[in-house]
Amino acid sequence: MKSSDLLIIIPAYNEEGSIQSVVNNIIQNYSQYDYVIINDGSRDQTSEICHNNGYNIIDLPVNLGLAGAFQTGLLYAYQYGYEKAVQFDADGQHLPEYIAALEEEIDKGNKMVIGSRFVTEKRPNSFRMLGNTLISFAIKLTTGKTINDPTSGMRMFSKDLIQVFARNINYGPEPDTVSYLLRNGVPISEVQVRMEERQAGESYLTFSRSIKYMIHMFVSILFIQNFRERGK
Repeated sequence: MKSSDLLIIIPAYNEEGSIQSVVNNIIQNYSQYDYVIINDGSRDQTSEICHNNGYNIIDLPVNLGLAGAFQTGLLYAYQYGYEKAVQFDADGQHLPEYIAALEEEIDKGNKMVIGSRFVTEKRPNSFRMLGNTLISFAIKLTTGKTINDPTSGMRMFSKDLIQVFARNINYGPEPDTVSYLLRNGVPISEVQVRMEERQAGESYLTFSRSIKYMIHMFVSILFIQNFRERGK
């Protein structure tokens, strides 16, 4: 039952080692927010853990990937009339204590707010951060705007963007969409946050996948977005 105007969307794929502590923290310490878990076709005990604990969960029959799972969450937010929705990792990296700061930026008129590791903190010069740096450069080059942490998965969306993302499959929760929105005058801001290491399991982004992701985003921002139609 809807009890808040803000929804935490938690896409989860094979997160049996962390999902319970993540959701229990929200329930026990941040009960002013609603949440929904989108189980993205997990092959482990993620779904069973959620159902056994009575969590609010939507089970997808197959793995749709982050974009499909998150859109499912935004469609839920749209159908239930939420004013704001925040993308939140199931692996324990994101901290709910920062949600209020993101919400303040939405209330100021921003349509998207990114929980950034590098607003007041310096981005480390490491190979791990190379993709983040290049994507940030591509966004700056094509929009004239600075996004310090474009690969952050902690993003809050206004009611307007909830509707747009829920109804258009072409809007994925990725840096190229952030770039596209900036080019079309959508106000986006960043808030400094701290992130933890994942609590359990392994990241989907292996070294090779990280390289492919970086190249795909870089090319998409620099070239493909030029041919993207508004609202598509």
